Amino acid sequence: MNHLRRYFFACLLCMPTAAIAQEKALKVTTPMSPPAWALLQREVLSASAEACREFYRRYFDDRGYLLCVERWGGNDGPDDAIENCNDWPILHALGASDEIRTLYEKAWEGHLRQYTLAKTTHVPFAKDGMYYKEFPVQFDWLHHAEGLTVFQMQGLSHPQQTQFETRARRFAGFYLNEDLGAQNYDAKHKIIRSMFNGSRGPLLRKATALDWAGDPIEVKDRFLPGHGERSYEEMLAHFKDYNDIMGDHPQNLQATSLALTAYMSTGEAKYKDWILDYVGAWRQRILDNDGIIPTNVGLDGKLGSAASGKWYGGVYGWGFSVVVPQTGAIVHRNTHHLGLAGFGNAYLLTGDDKWLDPWRKMIDKINAQGKKEGYPHMFGDKGWYDFKPDKYKHGAEEIWYWSMKTEDQQRLPQDGWLAFLQGKNPTYPEQTFRNELEVIRKKVAEMRADPTTPDTRLADDSMRFNPANAANLVRLMLGGIHHGNRTLVLHSRVRYFDPDKRRPGLPQDVAALVEKLSNDETVLTLVNVSPVHARRVLIQAGAYGEHQFTTATSGSTKLAVNGQHLEVLLEPGTGSQIKLGTKRYSQQPTLAWPR
Repeated sequence: MNHLRRYFFACLLCMPTAAIAQEKALKVTTPMSPPAWALLQREVLSASAEACREFYRRYFDDRGYLLCVERWGGNDGPDDAIENCNDWPILHALGASDEIRTLYEKAWEGHLRQYTLAKTTHVPFAKDGMYYKEFPVQFDWLHHAEGLTVFQMQGLSHPQQTQFETRARRFAGFYLNEDLGAQNYDAKHKIIRSMFNGSRGPLLRKATALDWAGDPIEVKDRFLPGHGERSYEEMLAHFKDYNDIMGDHPQNLQATSLALTAYMSTGEAKYKDWILDYVGAWRQRILDNDGIIPTNVGLDGKLGSAASGKWYGGVYGWGFSVVVPQTGAIVHRNTHHLGLAGFGNAYLLTGDDKWLDPWRKMIDKINAQGKKEGYPHMFGDKGWYDFKPDKYKHGAEEIWYWSMKTEDQQRLPQDGWLAFLQGKNPTYPEQTFRNELEVIRKKVAEMRADPTTPDTRLADDSMRFNPANAANLVRLMLGGIHHGNRTLVLHSRVRYFDPDKRRPGLPQDVAALVEKLSNDETVLTLVNVSPVHARRVLIQAGAYGEHQFTTATSGSTKLAVNGQHLEVLLEPGTGSQIKLGTKRYSQQPTLAWPR
């Protein structure tokens, strides 16, 4: 299998000529005064880890329990508890201190125990525990994904953890019908049978406000719910229309990330087969529905049959507009775009554009409905509505990133990171890392001023102080994309390992900047900021080795790589731009480390 072929390169040779050599190693000897971006990048990694350490001491106890009032619900449930550690595994995988791995793993294990023991008094399906078999009993994938981000990213940071593969198999098994108590999937109709699903199977009835809001709770003068409710009655009112959950919804495509993790951990084909089968069914639904992804597929496999025959119906559907109880305002809550994750997973496995084309055509089709007042983002009984000045662009960045096609790039604003990759915004990395340090400073200051106590704190209250923010690090260090609190799979052009400490991430003193991405080339600069110590770094083609390097060019040295890894020796105080010929999505992804 692919992951068994990985290995650490043993030799380090200097290549003095421009002729293509066969050794898969580069030796960098050209002095480079540390650029400001390199010093700032190293400081962001260091400061993030130190701030996370203080955050953990403030909000977690020695068992790894979050110090809060334990509740079930869409406002402040178990998913929010572990969200407090979002991006910690990515920081470690980038090269932050091993201590950050120790802390987030302790929090992960602690929250599993905490919310298995926590029980509801009124919500029926969580009365015997909010978690069962270390997984949420029944809820929607908007919230499942938030609560699983730390586990999924642990595969980049520490896949060898004792229980990781066991859990990956179990979690995926809930959707492959391998658990007799969790028959979430209908293989005949290729649907996940309800928006509420989990370790106790699908909820096959209409949901109630209680199911979403959780048990009665004192609110006034004690809590400040994240959606602004002033009483428990307003919490119920928030969810009063969240009823039509039976049948499939694009959100459920995020479950394919569990199967992908199991596949990358084990190499077993059944997981890949299930992903392509399920995503394939959704692809066909887009084609059958005149190019628009439906938001309800009934238990009979027909579009809209569990939502009064409306393909755009159901909770979080194209036509899901509800009233904010405390203001009376109408808000539009359409989460079909979360389904893009499944198409991205299929593309990661195959590199086949057929998984992207329906979505890119949907973007163009929706924007073609634009009028003088803007572009639509919702669809209901009277057709398209919720017109906004900005074009509909859900998925536009991902489609461009995966395809690397010029026409897909044109749907995006040509500024920020994209402008930097085009060579038009050279100060972007330095300014970005300076901004990151300022964000960390502000969050630490706000955390220290936080007046809440464990009995006046909901699970999501402390999330706003989480000092870990890996989005810009992923872009600039890995040439990747990272999207908020539902990052279940990391898409990146490169990844790094420290061959001396045998751990993921850049070695001490090394900084990396991806400067250009194209269909067949990746350009990055590596710098050793230490004037004293030489450092070795192993570059991997893709977050999961899904790409392949064909060649590597540094100055006048050019190597034939034709593999997934390149080792680089950086002498003290040196640096180099390295151009990596890249054959994208040519390998099967794996969580195994090189050895």
